[in-house]
Amino acid sequence: MSEFDDQIPSAFALDNILSRIPLFVGLYGWADPFADANAEDSGAGSKEYVHVRIQQRNGRKSLTTVQGLKKEFSYNKILKDLKKEFCCNGTVVQDPELGQVIQLQGDQRKNVSTFLVQAGIVKKEHIKIHGF
Repeated sequence: MSEFDDQIPSAFALDNILSRIPLFVGLYGWADPFADANAEDSGAGSKEYVHVRIQQRNGRKSLTTVQGLKKEFSYNKILKDLKKEFCCNGTVVQDPELGQVIQLQGDQRKNVSTFLVQAGIVKKEHIKIHGF
């Protein structure tokens, strides 16, 4: 026996170590690269948020954006009601990454969030308001 035989693990010890690696890796989500895709398909525990943001334009001008609404809603009808309710102008913009985004003039973050909840479009816990 050489001095290196003590450092080389036996087949049983190696199997024992390797059997724990996927468990350890699975805790941190590294084991399955499609774990996120499978979680979305199941629908259990997956939350999709509606993001209401403000973008500063020039000077005192600002823009409120709403993204993340379900595709089954008519964005143009929602926009029409928002414009009429808050006396502001707006548009629906098609973004290649984000999909359809509603843009409104002015800081309408709180108004939009309360409108979406009262209209029954989104639950209050599924709305995230961003901005200063």
